[in-house]
Amino acid sequence: MFYNIAVVGFGLTGRLAALELSKQHRVTVFEADDEHSQNSAGKVAAAMLAPLAESVLCEADLALMGLDSIKRWPGIIDKLDSEVFFQQQGTLVVAHQQDKGDLLSFAQRLKPLANYTGESVNSQQIEMLEPELANRFSQGLFLPCDGQIDNQAFYQASFTQLNKRKVKFVFNQRVTINDNKINNREFDYIIDCRGLGAKDDKPLRGVRGEVARLYAPEVSLTRPVRLMHPRYPIYIAPKPNNEYVIGATEIESQDTGPATVRSALELLSAAYTVHSGFAEARLLNIQTGLRPAFSDNRPQVTHVGRVISINGLYRHGYMLAPSLVANALLCIE
Repeated sequence: MFYNIAVVGFGLTGRLAALELSKQHRVTVFEADDEHSQNSAGKVAAAMLAPLAESVLCEADLALMGLDSIKRWPGIIDKLDSEVFFQQQGTLVVAHQQDKGDLLSFAQRLKPLANYTGESVNSQQIEMLEPELANRFSQGLFLPCDGQIDNQAFYQASFTQLNKRKVKFVFNQRVTINDNKINNREFDYIIDCRGLGAKDDKPLRGVRGEVARLYAPEVSLTRPVRLMHPRYPIYIAPKPNNEYVIGATEIESQDTGPATVRSALELLSAAYTVHSGFAEARLLNIQTGLRPAFSDNRPQVTHVGRVISINGLYRHGYMLAPSLVANALLCIE
C-alpha cells in the first residue's frame, strides 16, 4: 500500500521515521523550528549508544532495546549518501583514587546484558585501551558493547537524503493534530514525534542536558570515556576531526537558558583531570537542550486511530530510537 503520511517533529525520532517511511510512501514533515534544528535535543546530544552503561539507571528491557538499536544503526547509516561516523569499541569508565567508591557502586549496579558484562581493568589494561591515559588511573571498567554516533553528521546527512527522496518540509509551523488531520489537512497516518512540543497533550517534563564541544588536537582518545565523580560525573565522546563532546549526565531542570559559568567550569575542569591535553583545546561551543521524559523515564508509543505517537525517550534517544521507531511503524502495512 502507498500512503500519504505526516511526520510531526523533525528531531531524532522524526528523522528516523521519515527515512523509513519515505522508502515507500509520500511523506510530509512538519517542524515548529527551522531547518537547522538548533533546539532539537538530538542535535545537542553526545549521541552515545551505551546500553550497558545506562543499565545502571534504566530497566533491563530498555537496555536490551539499546543493544537492538546498535545493530540497526549501521544499516540506517549505509542508506545515507553522506558518511556518518559510527563506532562500537566500548566505553571506558574511570575514577580517581579518592572516588573509588563511586566506581564500585556503578559496577555493582550494572545489569548483565545478553553475553555482555562490565570488565574490571587495572592501570596496565587502561593503558592498552587508551594509551594516553597511562599512569592517570589505576582502576576502571570496560563496557565492551557500547558505542556512539556523530549526531551532527547524521542530522545533516538525513536531511540531505530526505530532500533527495522529495520529502516535503513545512518548517516554522506549529500544528494541531485532530483525528487524522493536521491543521484540517487529512493524512492516512500521522507520526507524532514532537518531543516537548507535545507537552500540552502529554504529561512530559524536560530534563536539561549541557554539553561542550571542543577541538583538541593534543588529545587522542579512541572511545567514549566516563569519569565517575560524586558531584559531576562526566562523559567524553571523541568525534571526527579531533573534536570531543563533553557532558554531564542530566540536570532535573526545565531551564532553557545558556549554560552557567559554574556548569562550564565543572565540565571543563573534570575533563582536564582526565587528560591534561584539554587545557589547550579550543572551545567550539557550549549548548543546552531539554530531553522529553515521562514520570517513569520510560518511552511511550501510543496509537489513537491512525495517529502514532513516539515520545519520552529521556536521556536514551540515540540508544533507543532506531528500535523504538521500527517497532512503532510495524502497524503501517
